[in-house]
Amino acid sequence: MPEDDAPRPRPRGCLELFVVFSRLALQGFGGVLPIAQRELVERTGWLTSQEFAESLSIGQVLPGPNVVNLALMVGDRYFGLRGALSALAGMLLLPSVLVLLLAALYSGLADVPAVAGAVRGMGAVAAGLVLAMALKLVPTLGRNPLGRPLWMPIALLCTLAIAWWRWPLLAVILGLGGTSCALAWWRLGDRKSGEA
Repeated sequence: MPEDDAPRPRPRGCLELFVVFSRLALQGFGGVLPIAQRELVERTGWLTSQEFAESLSIGQVLPGPNVVNLALMVGDRYFGLRGALSALAGMLLLPSVLVLLLAALYSGLADVPAVAGAVRGMGAVAAGLVLAMALKLVPTLGRNPLGRPLWMPIALLCTLAIAWWRWPLLAVILGLGGTSCALAWWRLGDRKSGEA
C-alpha cells in the first residue's frame, strides 16, 4: 500500500483481469515477466514496483510457473477466487491454443534452417527481457530489510550458484532463499524491538 493512501487504480471487474492477463500472456514470447511488470506496474498501476517484487518473490518459491502464481495472487487480491480464476484463465487460455497451433506448425518446419535459426535467436531475446526486468526491479531493493550490505552478496552468490557453479535450483532456493528469509525475519524483529 502506498504511503500517501491515495486511491489506487484497480481492475473494474473479472473481465478486465482476464483481458489484461490475456494481453500480457500473448505478448510474452520468450518470457512473460518483463511484460507482466510493465502491464501491472507501469500501464495499469494495479501494483507498485515494491508490491510486484514481493509478489514475484512469493510466486517464485511456490510450485508452478511464477507468472501463473503472480496472476493468481493479483486476481485474488481484487476479487477473491473469481478474480484468481479470471486472471488464471487469461494467462492460460489463449496462449495454450496459440502454442498448440504453433507446435503443430513447427513440427512440419523444424528442419528448415531459417526456422531453426530463428528459434535459437529467441534465446538471446528472452535473456535480454529477463535482464531488463531485473534491472527495473533493482530500485525496489532499497527498501529491502536486509539492507545493501547483505542483499548484494546474497544476490551475487545466487547468480554465481546458478549461472557459474550450476547448482540445482532447489538447492539455491532452499539454501540462499531460506537464509535470506531468516536474515530478513531477524532484521525485521530487531527493528520492531528497537521501536518498542
